[in-house]
Amino acid sequence: PHQLSGGQQQRIALARALALRPRVLLLDEPLSALDAKVRLSLREEIRRLQQELGITTLFVTHDQEEALSIADRVAVMRAGRLEQCAEPAELYGRPATAFVAEFVGTMSRIPGELKDGTVEVLGQRLPADGEAADGAVDVLVRPENLRVRADEQGGARVVATAFLGAVVRLTVRLADGTEAKADLPAHEAAGLGAGAAVTASLPERPVLVAARTEN
Repeated sequence: PHQLSGGQQQRIALARALALRPRVLLLDEPLSALDAKVRLSLREEIRRLQQELGITTLFVTHDQEEALSIADRVAVMRAGRLEQCAEPAELYGRPATAFVAEFVGTMSRIPGELKDGTVEVLGQRLPADGEAADGAVDVLVRPENLRVRADEQGGARVVATAFLGAVVRLTVRLADGTEAKADLPAHEAAGLGAGAAVTASLPERPVLVAARTEN
């Protein structure tokens, strides 16, 4: 066994477990010790086998991308308590709590002012979801939902960029000093290097708010 690669060892362990034809299969961090390419390959293989064999599988992982890509439903635990259990798209797009929102994927906090179910943020007033009292709140925003465009008169500045292939992730410092992440298609991000003046805005739809945290 010591001559086998990590991926081969995991495949053999999985085959041995499946040979017993279990009603429920428990996989506890099965991919944690593997390199990125092998992890992806074995992840797809596990998903395919699970669907073909129809075995109920409990897959434990601390890798959020892994959980979202492999599971039919994802449960997020915090200190031994269940925060949310939902389909991956709902968990990512409509997190039940601020903890889930920030634990699953990248999330920025942008200061806002909540009143009567709507929040004023980035000069806009938007419907608000979440459990927060009226007053100063944080609006939780995913990078793909923060819209950024070049504007010489804009109150925000790009402070850093990261090339991620099809998209470029911008770190934007807003007028109040808050930093937020924004993902733009690579062709739209051309020319928006560090120091570029920009305007930031949000789509006209409900946003998730949470109690304000002081940095």
